[in-house]
Amino acid sequence: MKTETAVHFQIKRMLWVISILLFFVGGAHAGEHLSNGESVYVSIYSNVYSGVKLHPLELSGMLSIRNTDPTYSISIQKADYYDSKGKLLERYITQPLKLTPLESTHFLVKVSDKRGGPGANFIVRWQSDHNVNQPIIEGIMLSTKAQLGISLVCPGKIISEHND
Repeated sequence: MKTETAVHFQIKRMLWVISILLFFVGGAHAGEHLSNGESVYVSIYSNVYSGVKLHPLELSGMLSIRNTDPTYSISIQKADYYDSKGKLLERYITQPLKLTPLESTHFLVKVSDKRGGPGANFIVRWQSDHNVNQPIIEGIMLSTKAQLGISLVCPGKIISEHND
């Protein structure tokens, strides 16, 4: 009987500790920074090197932009693709693109597009008329050759752009 009581006590104590941890971990996400716009740098590798002779492995890339706000829209102002040397290669949008609440969009860099190189990146600028949850902006790369598969996910990093 005492053993059952001790086990129940340990289980209750463990659940209490887990509840406290979830409260603090969950609280960190619940109060995330709200914003009405940012510029975001996103790595998007066109290729990576492997093996002793550093053979390039070409990757297809996808820039994923997800509006995480359940109430307000955001507007994507810019999604510019740059190569390893910082040269602008392509503007993926020419006019603002509206993402309604919880909507997402993506832009593809084909595996055959080798212009970017291993240091390729996007600069994404977004804005909103309201303070909203920050969107999730990621670079997702994938390659499958023979029995080899590689995938990478690179989260975006908020940056400040300098206007010259």
